[in-house]
Amino acid sequence: MSVPAFIDITEEDQASELRAYIKAKGAEISEENSERGLHVDLSQIIEACDVCLKDDDKDVESVMNSVVSLLLILETEKQEALIESLCEKLVKSREGERPTLRMQLLCNLFHGMDENAPVRYTVYCSLIKVAATCNAIAFIPTDLDQVRKWITDWNLDTEKKHILLRLVYEALVDCKKSEQAAKVMVELLGSYTEDNASQARVDAHRCIVRALKDPNTFLFDHLLALKPVRFLEGELIHDLLTIFISAKLVAYVKFYQNNQDFIDSLGLSHEQNMAKMRLLTFLGMAAEFKEISFDTMLEELQIGADDVEAFVIDAVRTKMVYCKIDQTQRKVVVSHSTHRTFGKQQWQQLHDTLNSWKQNLSTVKSSLQTLSTST
Repeated sequence: MSVPAFIDITEEDQASELRAYIKAKGAEISEENSERGLHVDLSQIIEACDVCLKDDDKDVESVMNSVVSLLLILETEKQEALIESLCEKLVKSREGERPTLRMQLLCNLFHGMDENAPVRYTVYCSLIKVAATCNAIAFIPTDLDQVRKWITDWNLDTEKKHILLRLVYEALVDCKKSEQAAKVMVELLGSYTEDNASQARVDAHRCIVRALKDPNTFLFDHLLALKPVRFLEGELIHDLLTIFISAKLVAYVKFYQNNQDFIDSLGLSHEQNMAKMRLLTFLGMAAEFKEISFDTMLEELQIGADDVEAFVIDAVRTKMVYCKIDQTQRKVVVSHSTHRTFGKQQWQQLHDTLNSWKQNLSTVKSSLQTLSTST
């Protein structure tokens, strides 16, 4: 990738011009190049470049891009420490202080490097941090498949992999991209083993709370398969999760009565929890029965008779269940419902349904063949 440079001259003269420019802006730096080479010049220039990031001068972008272009021509072994130093400078600048410029510089650096260069990890993490300060994460590649590829390309160790995924997760949450964030968190928790699952306690706890709080998330059984979540078994947070996975509203109400302070400490809304548990309880009923009487709904969902119609409309809007109201017979007729959990029993049901379809198709085929022969 071609990076805009400060001026089209030799690297040594370019470093000298950069020194002069930065010194003129008030930085304490010599105008003379170091005798030890370009990498030392760049080290001193990067150390003093803060003054540029605070300046609105139109030349600042070209000046900083010149620093980036010089970094990219250095030998790989001399690049890493300097790139890390520049990234630290760009991340630590005060919030709101030239965020667009800092992002552009990091993007130029990121895309100007070899795709498999391990130090791209540092640049990408810095890019995420800067983007998060100005709500610009939408402009940063965060697709999980791409992130997985980078983790492999950069040969990241376990700690760096966890740091990267955690950064992406938090940035996506801040930008209200809850669905993408949930997938990244599951990827993060899924990367832990039995040996280090206890280290993910905070992440697992946070994952559960965010999932319960998300108004668009209704299925949670996949979380129980994650080792860090299993490590929480026996704790209140795990008990609460299992209620949302398979229990009824009455179980949540009892849990809340006994652990109100705990629910409040999680930052969860009791009213929102009640609404979600009503829907989940209804999903469980709809998966088991094709017809549900109003009386059963009033009892199980703890709602009034006047609230049934509004509740059913809201339930259908989630697209988790399809049903209609029969006012005459005071019942709800279910045509389809999503299962809250998908285990052995549900796989068996799917197997039986597919077998039934197969047999029916065979019957139709035989009938058509008979008709064809007779004609």
